[in-house]
Amino acid sequence: MRLFDEGLHSGVNLALKVDEVIYREQTELQDLMIFENKQFGRVMSLDGAIQTTEKDEFIYHEMFVHVPMLAHGRVRRALIIGGGDGGAARQFMKYQNIEVTMVDIDRSVVELSKKYMPSVSGGAFDDPRLELVIADGCKYVKDAKQRWDVIIIDSTDPHGPGEVLYSEEFYRDCKSCLTAGGIIITQNGVPYVQESELRTSYDRLGGLFRDVSFYLAAIPSYVGGVMAFGWATDDTDHRKVSLSKLAERYMESGITTDYYTPEVHLAAFALPLHIQKMLTRQD
Repeated sequence: MRLFDEGLHSGVNLALKVDEVIYREQTELQDLMIFENKQFGRVMSLDGAIQTTEKDEFIYHEMFVHVPMLAHGRVRRALIIGGGDGGAARQFMKYQNIEVTMVDIDRSVVELSKKYMPSVSGGAFDDPRLELVIADGCKYVKDAKQRWDVIIIDSTDPHGPGEVLYSEEFYRDCKSCLTAGGIIITQNGVPYVQESELRTSYDRLGGLFRDVSFYLAAIPSYVGGVMAFGWATDDTDHRKVSLSKLAERYMESGITTDYYTPEVHLAAFALPLHIQKMLTRQD
């Protein structure tokens, strides 16, 4: 029996049975593999770390997109940095009157996701409201003249090509691309095994924005417990939107979801005490 053995975190491993290797390639930037697993469906890994699976990607992408969309309430333009599998783009495309720019550094990830995991993007790459740019996300936001209401940083973990997407300089450049009251959401890993990543993002974003926090979601294919999404904005009211207002926006949007609800939205910001201590601990 062949196993995919992810050793992203020292001493903590996730092993998945590889029922069939669908595709394997060393791209110009990273090692990419797509394989079949009975429990998770098709699985994509980059440099030996799971990025997305057909069966649980909806949790990750729904929480990435719908939390800022419905907290803000007036989003017309959104930017995705990374997200080559198209899952975040698919969630954005559920909304009317929206334009999305997606910037990914590796065209292979986009093309192979479209070919071998089409359910993840769900046709988003064919939607005229989506502009796909193959480029370095750091350079793109540094040079950008446009402004966006929401920026989603759908990056890999802070290793290899994704490492620069956690720098203070990058966060500062992203802020310069936001409209007034805009929101930035980051992928911040699993706090239980990636505390330093959580603290680093908290400190760097905290020096730039008035309201910085995290919200959580349980995603089975990410080992180590609940996953954290970073939240940063200068509008302190976005995180105070009432349940009734979120429910009203949810209904008016006409979107359908399988994980996200207004109740889950509010509850996700309630951080367990051990995570609160991570953010306030004096080293």
